[in-house]
Amino acid sequence: MATNGKCPEVVPYEITTFTSDVFAAGTDADVFIVLYGQKGLCTQQKYLCVNKRERLMYFERSAEDMFIVELEDIGDVIEKIRIGHDNQGSNPGWHLDRVEIRRLLRKGKGSETTIFPCERWLARSEDDGETVRELVPSEIITEKLLRDGTLKHNEIEVEDALETHTYKVSVRTGDMYGAGTDANVFLSIYGDLGDTGERKLSKSESSSNKFERGAVDKFSIEAVDLGQVYKIRIRHDNSLAGADWYLDQVEVVDVETEEVYMFLCERWLSIKKEDKRIERTFFVKGYEGERNPQNAKKTMQNSKAGLDSNMNKKKKKKKAVIMEEGPMIPYHFTVSTGDDRDGSTTSRVYVIIMGPNDLETERLWLDLTDGKTCFAAGGMEHFMCYGLDVGEIKRVELGHNGATPESCWLVDALSVAVPTKGIQYNFLCKCWLAKDRGDGLTARVFNILDATTIGIIRKVVYEVTVVTGDTQNAGTDTNIFITVFGANGSMEEMLLAKHEDRFERGQEDTFNLEIDDIAPLKKLRVRIDGSGSRPDWFLDKIIMRNLSTEEVYVFTYEEWLSKTKGPKRTKVCELPAVVDDEEMVEKTTYTIQVKTSDVAAAGTDANVSLIVFGENGDTGTLALRESTNRNKFERNQVDVFRFGDILSLGELSKIRVWHDNKGPAPGWHLDYVDVKDDLLDQTFRFPCDRWLAKSEDDGQIMRELACANNDILDLSDKTKYEIEITTANSEDAETKENVWIILEGKKGRSKEFMMENPKKKKFLRGATDSFEFSSKNVGEIVGICLGHITKEKKVKNESFWHVQEVVITEKELRNKFYFTCDSRIPLAAKRDEFMTFECTKTVESFASKVRSLVPVKYEIIVITGDVKGAATDANVFITLYGVNGDSGKRALKGKYRNLFERGRTDRFLVEMLDLGELLRIRVEHDDNGSSSGWFLECVEVTNTANWVTTIFVCGKWLDRNKADGQTHRVLYPKY
Repeated sequence: MATNGKCPEVVPYEITTFTSDVFAAGTDADVFIVLYGQKGLCTQQKYLCVNKRERLMYFERSAEDMFIVELEDIGDVIEKIRIGHDNQGSNPGWHLDRVEIRRLLRKGKGSETTIFPCERWLARSEDDGETVRELVPSEIITEKLLRDGTLKHNEIEVEDALETHTYKVSVRTGDMYGAGTDANVFLSIYGDLGDTGERKLSKSESSSNKFERGAVDKFSIEAVDLGQVYKIRIRHDNSLAGADWYLDQVEVVDVETEEVYMFLCERWLSIKKEDKRIERTFFVKGYEGERNPQNAKKTMQNSKAGLDSNMNKKKKKKKAVIMEEGPMIPYHFTVSTGDDRDGSTTSRVYVIIMGPNDLETERLWLDLTDGKTCFAAGGMEHFMCYGLDVGEIKRVELGHNGATPESCWLVDALSVAVPTKGIQYNFLCKCWLAKDRGDGLTARVFNILDATTIGIIRKVVYEVTVVTGDTQNAGTDTNIFITVFGANGSMEEMLLAKHEDRFERGQEDTFNLEIDDIAPLKKLRVRIDGSGSRPDWFLDKIIMRNLSTEEVYVFTYEEWLSKTKGPKRTKVCELPAVVDDEEMVEKTTYTIQVKTSDVAAAGTDANVSLIVFGENGDTGTLALRESTNRNKFERNQVDVFRFGDILSLGELSKIRVWHDNKGPAPGWHLDYVDVKDDLLDQTFRFPCDRWLAKSEDDGQIMRELACANNDILDLSDKTKYEIEITTANSEDAETKENVWIILEGKKGRSKEFMMENPKKKKFLRGATDSFEFSSKNVGEIVGICLGHITKEKKVKNESFWHVQEVVITEKELRNKFYFTCDSRIPLAAKRDEFMTFECTKTVESFASKVRSLVPVKYEIIVITGDVKGAATDANVFITLYGVNGDSGKRALKGKYRNLFERGRTDRFLVEMLDLGELLRIRVEHDDNGSSSGWFLECVEVTNTANWVTTIFVCGKWLDRNKADGQTHRVLYPKY
């Protein structure tokens, strides 16, 4: 039913059916009707009889039966009706003469009766076997009440009624084992002018035994003109023994217009195969409209009108709510319910975000998924909703629609995260939302000043369009993962949820993804895991559009991701970003030489893998299988491996190398690894000279090795700085005088540098001027002194220079330091008058980052909560993420220790390359063991090189059977 998002008004309709005066015209079946208005509005399907007794009384031969039915108001014009029956009873066949529908005119000024002629059978054994008919009006009779109290009777023929079309439907069953079905099949066809309703495909015009393997069955469906057909919904009832059905394709031909609509299906309708669904929706080949309406931007409307009246108790009249069109951003909510046994609720929960000037979102409904029916006591639920960007958040309203006194809910805590702004608000609620508890309110408004605020990683929203190829069996139901790499880092691998009918042949599926702000994008890694009954996928391309900057990145593949199809036979591909027809990354061949040390028992029988890291991300896992030597990794041996057709990483920074600790002698002493990039014609060395062995050294079988080439760069005491100064674009902002600057760094202070204004051509309004000077290296720049000095050493009149921004680039390593000034600096005759500014943003270059990649030992302290059942027997893993990259997934293990017991503190020492400032950690377990559930209190990570400790508070369960069912947590630093 189309309602445009609002609850429709219900009005009475007087519906009269006229059964024909022909032999056996009457029916015992249950008759239903649907009314259609303009602009796609329609009523729900309504049965005219309320019980079996009425069905036996009505619809007799030559009978005239009148029903008063309350249905949705579809407007003044009824364009068509659909009438049919369920084909039940001893005599279900029905010959319908006509239907008349009468409704009162507006303001009670009479009535209008619309006549819909039929004069046909609705019977399986008569006519065309259809039990459903669509009827259009032939005439309209109006009776208007005149001022003198008389009724004026008027009959009008309907000349522009919709036409009835015949649709020829061809259904092709797949040519594979078990493809045919004996079940009853039902079809609905949708066009831009309406739909056919569900029709049973009863009589095949081409075969007596329908839906057999490899066969094509043809059917005819009569319906009022659908316009442009764009989708079908098809199902079967799973009846009889051979119900499973593989549907290859459906073709629909509009006989009147000769338009042909092709639907490529290639799916099972089965409760045993694929996703175990027996009902599917398919879009016409080449369809470019919205397939996933749940991701479409919602129409902004005032949803506050329906608030419970008790919400307004003790409140003055509220100002008009401002509901504006504007950018939609994602909001993440976490809601915790109290432990009280009466604390749960089955009510529908919502949140409203309020900004300045009464600007607010519509109600953002927190609807439960995964079969959950309530906000359970002691539980925690996560939601993501798109809502209006209200700017700076001022207040948050939390409520539910429970109207009865039994709709009680004890809210423990609420968190609101806004990733696009890099901020999260945590509210400690501890209050009832209930009519019979506390103050009787079912909604509360929380002031943002009462929340604790933490910084989170800023995210950017991308619109992602995935195009599946138009090749036979191109669609898939396997799990698809992507990893995006940019100039400023990479995102974690992310699952692209299938959501029923995504990633099917010839489709374009569009949805939104939040990722870290790592633009400009460089490349994309796509991986499938080969699960599902259709594990292969033909990927055409993926398009990513930054919704903030509108920048578009295209990643083209046009090949199979499959272990059995296509020339590549791979489940992973890496695709370069293409911007304006230019590839951001070129392909190369990596030649990897691995030198095993010349020490006793240095060789290994284990399987070795590595990952190479560089400017453009990483290579992904490279299994070192095919060496130039038959017996790999023997003592004092060099093994050579080649990986061709791989995207170049540019300058390399580090490698991560490990083995699986299998085989009779897994321990390995690695001397070094050399990686040659054929594109750059450059070799990068990664020295190790360490054991990767459980029984040697520190017991680690994974090492991160820094690139030795980066130590070659000679940073002398003196360096060059480039200074870019932007003058504000406002009146009287520019100056004809000189400017001077001093840099304040962590290693010292620079000399004064005079930026002269020759011929009065610099420091003009809106212009950016560049200067370069040499100085001693002051290290990380934290501040500047900026002066505005006269050339003549005398100030005649009071004047100012309005500086907007200063950007300083250290030339050796290309680190950038940004100073947002936006200040008017007065002209002075001496250098003792100046203004100081602090650095507002630092962009560390790749060359600078790799120089800080030195081995560091991290002490990791894990505190298990002191609550019942908090301990775990599962294997626990941690991944650290810093400004220099991530640590990889590390197991937290200890010899002869019973780890992660209730209320216990466990310490681990793990060596890895310096990650710099820690941004987040991921803690997870493998859900193995007799008691795998775990309550993690917090994690402390200490860099033992500088003794900086970062605390990550959790206070949540990692338990598949508790709270939100998660066995992993991503934690952010506590500041």
